[in-house]
Amino acid sequence: MSDISFSPNESKLKQITEIRQQLALIKDIDILLENTLTAARKIANADAGSIYDFDEGKNLLKILYSQNDTLQRRLAPGEKLPYVSFSMTANVQSISGYSALKKATVNIPDVYNMDEYIMDGDGLVKRPYNFNGVNDEKNNYHTQSMLTMPFSLSNGTVPCVMQIINAMDESGNVIPFSKETEFYISYFAESVTQVFEQAYFTQQLIERLVKMANYRDPRETGTHVERVSSFSLEIYDRYAVNKNIPEKERNRFRDNLKLAAKCHDVGKVAVSDKILKKQGLLTDEERAIMKGHTCIGAQIFTPIETELDRMARDVCLHHHDRWEGGSVGYPSNFDYMEYEAETPMPTNMEQAYSGEQIPLAARIVAIADVYDALRHRRYYKAEWTLEDTMKELEKEAGHQFDPELIAAFLQVIDRIEAINKAIL
Repeated sequence: MSDISFSPNESKLKQITEIRQQLALIKDIDILLENTLTAARKIANADAGSIYDFDEGKNLLKILYSQNDTLQRRLAPGEKLPYVSFSMTANVQSISGYSALKKATVNIPDVYNMDEYIMDGDGLVKRPYNFNGVNDEKNNYHTQSMLTMPFSLSNGTVPCVMQIINAMDESGNVIPFSKETEFYISYFAESVTQVFEQAYFTQQLIERLVKMANYRDPRETGTHVERVSSFSLEIYDRYAVNKNIPEKERNRFRDNLKLAAKCHDVGKVAVSDKILKKQGLLTDEERAIMKGHTCIGAQIFTPIETELDRMARDVCLHHHDRWEGGSVGYPSNFDYMEYEAETPMPTNMEQAYSGEQIPLAARIVAIADVYDALRHRRYYKAEWTLEDTMKELEKEAGHQFDPELIAAFLQVIDRIEAINKAIL
């Protein structure tokens, strides 16, 4: 933490404590990082910021989240900034790279007028990093003050770097990040370390479960799971805006959704290799056995002990239900706890639920899953074009899919397609 030569403001410390308590409720690491960036900007009254994932083994920095109030105000209500995804080699020539590699906080009053020499562990040295103003020019934005800080875990590793931009005074003028602000952000970063580690371990458990299922099914990949999870979040965010869902409820739901969506096909772990690895179309009996993955997935998350368990159970069980009901969707009106692995599911049974009776998370994942399946090559089909995929999903609105969710999906198709191209 930064050395201080002032008396910390008690109300500011209390604010940080309250924020930490709110963040401690979040289970998904990505959602936690997004909210951490928002919180840090609030503490520092910063206009913009980004969080970078740091892969020390590969020496790569990857942008995870970017926020910018000035650019956001230029958009219509409910719209998001364009999805941005890029990776770069971590080196001391970039500000974020320097911060990650040196495990150092970098506080710059004006990125376009930086001092030629800086103090680091070796004393006074020539500044190695420069500011790249390409994005400023592209977005008609002016970055001035910047505070860049690594997040360190208890084992000393740096999983990510946070960068907040353009501190604002009470009149909205850009000012440097003060030493007091640097202290509060450093204190905040240290206070959320345990929260970060808890979320990291929760996500690791989910991802290991998903990885185990993916090893069994060579037609599914980890990137498919990541895309479906990210698509689902984008659809829900737009739907929540359209439905005026309160922020507190929205945050709790999206946190669980990000993890639950990854689990939609974990039940395939109990489907035999003869079916999962078959090259060619399945027989009717094999298809009926494959449908049992919905019940196995639901069994994995039973008994229900947390909200995440409930949502994951619902997603596993109901993401193949159809909005209009009938006997085409599955697992139909069948007690999932009675299902035995590698046995055919009953046929010609009506769905237990239809319409809004189907859990919201499952209705969302259903769209995300089909979109991803159509947009990517499978052993039995070629990749569909974006235009044909959109037409198919629109056609199924009110039949296979919730029409309100399809409307939300179409509103965010640009972001979804950007994610589709970024996660390969």
